[in-house]
Amino acid sequence: MTLETDLFALEQGFWSGDGEYYRRHLDDHCLVAFTKMTGRMSREEVARTVQDTHRWRDISLEPKGFVQPTAESALLAYECRATRGSGEKYRAVVGSGYVRRGDGWKMMFHQQTPLEDG
Repeated sequence: MTLETDLFALEQGFWSGDGEYYRRHLDDHCLVAFTKMTGRMSREEVARTVQDTHRWRDISLEPKGFVQPTAESALLAYECRATRGSGEKYRAVVGSGYVRRGDGWKMMFHQQTPLEDG
């Protein structure tokens, strides 16, 4: 497996995982950029936003780009298509940044730009 493959597997887990998953795979702080939530948040603050493990289904991630500017950092971009727990279709361009820590790769940046034709 490659680092790119490993990080996309982590991303899949963020779409389907619970708060404990977030606690294991987020850095101490994460910069987030969502339509209704933007800023620097602690690992615990982000993990608490995950109320329902069935919030997404039919999740499809289509890789669009990957760079590893240093041995300790990596960025990826992809398009996500998913269905919310409510049945609403969702489509977005997504970017995430990771940093390598002693216990593995941790997400330290995450951004979603919803696309109109969900």
